[in-house]
Amino acid sequence: MIIELLLWSSITLIVMAGCYNTSLFLLSRRRIRRTRTDRRERFYVFLLACLNEEQVLAESLARITSLPAGNFMALVIDDGSDDRTSEIALTADPNLVRLHRRTPPNARRGKGAALNDGVRHLRESGLLARHDPADVVLCVVDADGRLDPHVVQSVDPYFDDPRTGAVQVCVRMYNRHLGLLARMQDMEFVVYGDVFQSARRFIGSVGMGGNGQFMRLSALNTLDGDGPWSDSLTEDLDLGVRLIAKGWTNMHCTTAAVSQQAVLSLRRLVRQRSRWFQGHLQSAGLVPLILRDVPTRPALDMLYHLSSPVLILLTSLLPISFLVALGATVMASVQVGHALVSPMWLFGPYVLSFTAAYTYGYVYFKRERQLGLVRCVLLAHVFVFYGYIWFFAGWWGFWRMLTGKQTWLKTART
Repeated sequence: MIIELLLWSSITLIVMAGCYNTSLFLLSRRRIRRTRTDRRERFYVFLLACLNEEQVLAESLARITSLPAGNFMALVIDDGSDDRTSEIALTADPNLVRLHRRTPPNARRGKGAALNDGVRHLRESGLLARHDPADVVLCVVDADGRLDPHVVQSVDPYFDDPRTGAVQVCVRMYNRHLGLLARMQDMEFVVYGDVFQSARRFIGSVGMGGNGQFMRLSALNTLDGDGPWSDSLTEDLDLGVRLIAKGWTNMHCTTAAVSQQAVLSLRRLVRQRSRWFQGHLQSAGLVPLILRDVPTRPALDMLYHLSSPVLILLTSLLPISFLVALGATVMASVQVGHALVSPMWLFGPYVLSFTAAYTYGYVYFKRERQLGLVRCVLLAHVFVFYGYIWFFAGWWGFWRMLTGKQTWLKTART
């Protein structure tokens, strides 16, 4: 009886999620028509919060300094590194790259604290003195981030609208060719950006990611607290919600991307996603703010998004329930000497589990045409099993939250 209840409860949740995902897919197919107004000269500042990033920093800085934009700089925030991170930053073009060192006991207190200190340094150093905060755009880039050369040209038109507070670009994996695990991470970010984020442009609930987020300085100045970023494990999610609550519009740019390094170790990937999951659980504290200050339509979508950790934990029971039910059926069939159910009985679980694979395969094919549609759909079937990583990561993150553990090791670069 308990197994049957869990099975049907999980099926109900999956059907509800499927309906929601389908509606977002249809909404994401719409296109936004934009016309440029008189262009204002904006100053772009790329923020790189770094902790022992000697493996990847030089390549990222080389790409930033070669951008065909004329009015920008990069600020490397060394968060107490004990490798060559600062040395690499100092060897970059001094006209375009500045270094801000954080030292103990203030260093290594999280990415949010490092970014807040970087913004504080920009204000106090006078680097932004000649610029109107409304015309200053800060971009958070991970140390392994590789921005498309045209990223500024793609993002800049969104800020013509004075209501736009932030723009998130697409995220890709630059080493996606190095095995199936890397390919699955690339598909994960493509699907999230091209379906969920694209649809949320029309709902008003676009979220910010930890890499490739562009924010107007005047929008950040309206946020409460010691700085724009919180000490949450998912400070980017927190920031996006608080911007919307202040009346700003978040947008998603589909024509430019930042590429980052996929995690090639399954154990490291589960640990990374557990950290994200725990941070997502911490974001439950944003619910009162959403209910109070966010309009109804985006508020409903945000509340659903914030409830996803609970839904993941609940739906994680479905594979267990299905395997138990399947095992019991097989044992009973052996005892009576014939099959108790038709092989077509497996068709239902297939439809329930893999219908989305055809949609996701099509979405990924639009970005990776050289793979072919059939191969992308087959990869999307594997992607369904890849999603089980979130079940393991979710329970790990939930356990850490229950036991009061908040510290995490950063994901190692290779």
